[in-house]
Amino acid sequence: MPTYVYAITAADHPLRLDGVHGVGEPAAKLRTVSSKELSAVVSEAPTDLRAKRRDVAAHQSVQERLLADGAALPMRFGLVGHDDEQVVAALEEHRDLYVARLEEVGSCLEYNLKVSRDEDDLLREVVAESPEVRRLNDLTRRNPAAQQEKLALGELISQEVLARQESDGKELVNALSPAAVRTSVGEPARDHFLNASFLVKREEAAAFSEAVHEVAERRGDAYTIRLHGPLPPYSFV
Repeated sequence: MPTYVYAITAADHPLRLDGVHGVGEPAAKLRTVSSKELSAVVSEAPTDLRAKRRDVAAHQSVQERLLADGAALPMRFGLVGHDDEQVVAALEEHRDLYVARLEEVGSCLEYNLKVSRDEDDLLREVVAESPEVRRLNDLTRRNPAAQQEKLALGELISQEVLARQESDGKELVNALSPAAVRTSVGEPARDHFLNASFLVKREEAAAFSEAVHEVAERRGDAYTIRLHGPLPPYSFV
């Protein structure tokens, strides 16, 4: 029977799982499998598992319960082993790595930061700071038929926007990284130019949130800075 894996903990974790349940319909019963030093919280894997809201919520609830009582390595949604024996074999094979990760994240929380900037504000800055953009902009206004110049202007603006977003992202990460144990920068998206995760010691979470607030104050209303957390340390497992 395939085994669904929720998280890995140290063998001495309380593993208090009352009140939470596994994925599937009906909800799978949670159990643990263990090696000498590690445990994995698992259940039977549904045959038709999909990322439905109910199942994703159940997956996260198990991890949140474990993290409330101690260190846990949250596994991604949908991770399935061939059977319990294969899961135990993986615990034994990767023991050193899992133990090291548990020690690192045990006293930490993850915070995710997404940052966007008002497009008009960014374009005004590009025009103000780039003589070539101003030249091409003036030329195409005077001569609407100048197609080559219009293409060149569009390409140049795109390059300037990207360069400023990359620079802004590096500055923001550099400003906040000293308050974190580790940092992981993900891919940007259409609605945000920075997607960064920070591993923060539990006792320093308030100071980290204050650092983000100070950064937001300095950047002003043109920037939208969204901080999500605390979260299970998905980005650092």
